[in-house]
Amino acid sequence: MIQTVEEQNITAVLLVDFQADFIEDQNGSLAVAGTDKAYVEAVVKATQVFAASGIKIFATQDWHPQNHMSFSRNNPDTEPFDVIELNGRSQIMWPVHCVQGTAGAQIMIKDALFEDVVQKGMNPEFDSYSGFADDGDHQTRLNNLLMQEGIKKLIVYGLATDFCVRFTVLDAIKAGFKVQLLSDLCRGVALDSTVEAMAEMRAKSVIISSYDDIRPES
Repeated sequence: MIQTVEEQNITAVLLVDFQADFIEDQNGSLAVAGTDKAYVEAVVKATQVFAASGIKIFATQDWHPQNHMSFSRNNPDTEPFDVIELNGRSQIMWPVHCVQGTAGAQIMIKDALFEDVVQKGMNPEFDSYSGFADDGDHQTRLNNLLMQEGIKKLIVYGLATDFCVRFTVLDAIKAGFKVQLLSDLCRGVALDSTVEAMAEMRAKSVIISSYDDIRPES
């Protein structure tokens, strides 16, 4: 639990890619297992409680163009979830998801709760799991935004544990932020990669806890 006003002022929530295309309850094109109605309601409620307590809420949002290189339909003779060599890197082929301006790209929480939403994945030539930078190391607004707000600690949750959450958290640590991951408000794409991601984050001194461990008074 956040104990003091000072701690509250330097702490922010970072909600990662809580978007319709990743959610089973929305019949998302790249739905992550376990993102049912109960999960959605839990994330929404927790975010509302954090916001009501005075903690600033930021979000990341996949915001892909139609011609994004990670979409299998844009790479002949590939199927979703194939892994190919592309531009000198290993690349997972994904179903079309979170296309700019579509319902699938919608964040499942009202915009009014957010201080800001940082969009990522706009460059069609690079995948972008991290909210801080894409695979070509092109930086988003996120780091500068958090620094301008005086944020030093992030409470992170969202989708998916083994991809966008993982790489966002690791980049946050690299940038000097303290990170607490609420694992019960995350879901992963695959069990083995989720276990690996959790171990990697823990090894980088990420605090792994549940929402109940730090839930503010509502």
